[in-house]
Amino acid sequence: MRLKKDSSDQKLRGAYYTPLQLADAMVKLFVSQNIFNVLEPSCGDGVFLDALKNLNLLNKVDKLTAVEIEIDEAEKVRERYSEIEKVEVCTDDFFNFYNRVLGKKQYDLILGNPPYIRYQYLSESQREMQSQILISHGMKANKLINTWVAFVVACVQLLAEKGKIAFVIPAEILQVAYAEDLRLYLANNLAKVTLITFEQLVFPDIEQEVVVFIGEKGEQEKGIRIIEMNNLDGFSKFGISQNGFQKLKHVKEKWTKYFVNADEMALIQELRVDKRFAKFSEYGVINVGITTGNNGYFSITEETSKQYQLNNVTLPLIGRSSHAHGIYFTPEDWEENKASGKRARLISFPEIPYDEYPAKHQEYILLGERNGEHEGYKCSIRDRWYIVPSVWVPDAFFLRRNNFYPKFVLNECDAVSTDTMHRMKFNDGVDPKDILLAYYNSISFAFTEICGRSYGGGVLEILPSEMGNILVPKVERIDPVLRSKLLAHIDTIVRNNENIELALDVVDKELLIETLDINPETCRKCRVIWKKMQKRRLGRGYNENTD
Repeated sequence: MRLKKDSSDQKLRGAYYTPLQLADAMVKLFVSQNIFNVLEPSCGDGVFLDALKNLNLLNKVDKLTAVEIEIDEAEKVRERYSEIEKVEVCTDDFFNFYNRVLGKKQYDLILGNPPYIRYQYLSESQREMQSQILISHGMKANKLINTWVAFVVACVQLLAEKGKIAFVIPAEILQVAYAEDLRLYLANNLAKVTLITFEQLVFPDIEQEVVVFIGEKGEQEKGIRIIEMNNLDGFSKFGISQNGFQKLKHVKEKWTKYFVNADEMALIQELRVDKRFAKFSEYGVINVGITTGNNGYFSITEETSKQYQLNNVTLPLIGRSSHAHGIYFTPEDWEENKASGKRARLISFPEIPYDEYPAKHQEYILLGERNGEHEGYKCSIRDRWYIVPSVWVPDAFFLRRNNFYPKFVLNECDAVSTDTMHRMKFNDGVDPKDILLAYYNSISFAFTEICGRSYGGGVLEILPSEMGNILVPKVERIDPVLRSKLLAHIDTIVRNNENIELALDVVDKELLIETLDINPETCRKCRVIWKKMQKRRLGRGYNENTD
């Protein structure tokens, strides 16, 4: 979890203590359950023990074991509960504890807030133990894996036959690639998965979104449900025994798709096999934009280009959303960007001997070295730091990070992009204008939200592989006159910064419904899915920004 004000000691320990209100709310869910043995694997300041005591659950359990690696913290909790014999506080690394008790003890309830420690901050022995836990359960262990992942896996293994686990964990579990194996593991080992999300941040000093993860073992698989709350007050209306589960697929896919209801999920599955649609990836190669290693140095204004006489070693650049005025990037758009002072050129120095570079080019390179521009990792590993690799002109661009909606833009002036955009090269025989039109509709917009991820601050981030999975209608046989009419309508709306739904309304009606015979109700439901997921994402961004 990212602190607004960095604290290195806290970062090393991954210790971000849970508010008592949240601990109370989580514990309250289990007051009526039959619980005999309880484990708190990373007790910190003992807030979950306090919650158990506040709600009289300590009187019902036979044994509560709390593990804490920090000696001082463990001693404080031990002293506070010294008169309650059923409470045992162990000063130990949880991974050591796990290896000791695995196969010997099981727990009816495991709850807490596992440490959030990045791989590089772990000791060598901790890395080895974490790797062993993951690998022994068929998961990959790499430098992206965070400690909380191994905590979850280990604790699920320690659950009794009908045991329950309740953790505060990063919302990353829903979508990030490094949690893929974990999502599959949980689907295979739990009968029920409940994820409680919050529109407002529940940790006052932490910018990262968290969820309450509740897993339950059992004989009959119920699936997954996602409960969305505005804040902690939502717990007053929620009970652990409530229904609303959807069938959980035993795959590594992101769980963000379960924000839609069962009927909406069924529609999504129908569309995936509908022969009238195809994935973006079927129409061409999708790649990240050019990785310069230093966009601020290689992306330049017209003024800089003239000062160092760089025009003949630059390419037109579409650098960010504000550079894309419409759904076409035209020579006129580029001229407008240059005139307004935007960084509209990308330097691409040639593979010729340095001595053959003009004096002004050498001067710009030396300026970069004086300013340390060459010291960044991507630049430093090149044979010649100032020569950017993999420079090629694509047919289209797709914004990597987006606010209200992504822009898919045809390249009409031989431009390039940095890694702020993805680039697409169409297959032979594909008409670029067909694919351009195919994207701007309610169904493709819904799949964009489903395939993408919430990056933070309300931003929708889409990786190349995720863009490739977006469904677009097959429009190869469309009347060229209708296509031109629809594209002109979309372009006008985008250029005038009007509500994009005005474009979707027309495309849904004239292309999807009247031309491709798509059910109007399908279009309506997909618009609802898009708006629902967009609203949730943007709402979280507004809350984060005003916190």
